[in-house]
Amino acid sequence: MTDRPAGSWPEGVACRVLDDVDSTNAEAMRSAPGLTGPTWIMARRQTAGRGRRGRAWADPPGNFAATLLLHPQGGPAEAARYSFVAALAVHDAVRALCGPHPILALKWPNDVLLNGGKLSGILLEGVGSGSSIQALAIGIGINLLTVPDTLSVEPDALHPVSLQGETGLTVTPDEMLPALATAFADWQARMKDGGFDPIRRAWLARAARLGDTITARTGATRTTGRFEGIDDSGALILTGPRGRQVIPAADIFFTGA
Repeated sequence: MTDRPAGSWPEGVACRVLDDVDSTNAEAMRSAPGLTGPTWIMARRQTAGRGRRGRAWADPPGNFAATLLLHPQGGPAEAARYSFVAALAVHDAVRALCGPHPILALKWPNDVLLNGGKLSGILLEGVGSGSSIQALAIGIGINLLTVPDTLSVEPDALHPVSLQGETGLTVTPDEMLPALATAFADWQARMKDGGFDPIRRAWLARAARLGDTITARTGATRTTGRFEGIDDSGALILTGPRGRQVIPAADIFFTGA
């Protein structure tokens, strides 16, 4: 374990940088009982990274893998909003390091896109009882240098891209971590002061395919309609042949992508 990378850092937030770990989310959950405040855990190498719905997350050397462990107030609905905070933080951290040139967008519910391809994924995992969340792990992977083997990508999913491959710019994990931690703390403070509405509006301003026809898949159910936005809980709003539908969880596929 090493100290956090150099750079500006949010007050009151701890950090651990590990050379090697199975999964930063798993490490965060193992460490949660002994952590009293927000803590970032970054690994230079992950051997068993995970994505949504139990999918493997490939983590080639030079890419970014980290988890923020929080002890949030409220239950699962409130915790889920941190997915949008995290996406905005990734967006702003990349902009802070690379300037305005990268064409970034946010894909519901928790991906960050660069030039239409998947640059970053976010995974939230919580531990709690009943309506209370005692610990929340917010895992973030960013393809800084290379992309995973495309054979590991789900059919019909967006193709993965890397920051270096799309822009020619080299950003190291040690540079990304303080930029991301600072951006996350800024957005978290906005949500604390103003509730979810400023997060919702900022996310929609950066949303991919807003107003276009998309498909939401939940298990064997597919719903296609116009992407109208997200509601006050962060659920997807589609308008199609069956009228307005609110979808709390799904995988999203872009028509014609």
